[in-house]
Amino acid sequence: MLKENLQEVEGRIADACARSGRKRDEVLLVAVSKTKPVELIREAYEEGIRDFGENHPQEIREKYPSFPPDTRWHMIGHLQTNKIKYIIERACMVHSVDSIHLAGALSQAALGKGLVMPVLAEVNMAKEDSKYGVMPEDAEDFIRQIAALEGIRVEGLMTIAPYTDQAEDNRIYFREMKKLFVDIKGKNIDNVNMCHLSMGMTGDFEVAIEEGATMVRVGTGIFGARS
Repeated sequence: MLKENLQEVEGRIADACARSGRKRDEVLLVAVSKTKPVELIREAYEEGIRDFGENHPQEIREKYPSFPPDTRWHMIGHLQTNKIKYIIERACMVHSVDSIHLAGALSQAALGKGLVMPVLAEVNMAKEDSKYGVMPEDAEDFIRQIAALEGIRVEGLMTIAPYTDQAEDNRIYFREMKKLFVDIKGKNIDNVNMCHLSMGMTGDFEVAIEEGATMVRVGTGIFGARS
């Protein structure tokens, strides 16, 4: 079943790229493996997936030893500073940097390990009370502040669009995210390499791709519904 799910998701990504005049290799599929057992994740690995997204640092810590070195673990959920120690040498990127406090703690942890952690600034584009992320109007100032920190490198933006049964409802948020991404990229801020726009999930990733996503985070579409 997982193989068929992956083939369907891949086909939908390819179609969305074609509709928007983009190449398939411009979009990275991050398989959201939170709560999923190692055996199922390994099945996805054997089908060629190398990028996995986790919401909980402890899951990255627990799953990390079971996979080859070319596996890339993305921290996509809200990260508390006291959990950074679980992911600092294991995650390839933190998608969810939403405060100066978190960025500072990541910076210190990375410096302590002699590495540079790629990060994305999380933007609450829909301004939902239930979501984390900086407000879009504060994003540039936020990025300027965290870009000054050693040990981390800002590589783009991430957003979680509202939950909806109608993917088209989120097009406006994805479009505004792309505008913000292009605007900040054009500022050429030091220590900022705006190359990643992480947006779109199982229910709306095709619309996100059409509006410029470079990373989509798909869990249910690959692994099935969570119990």
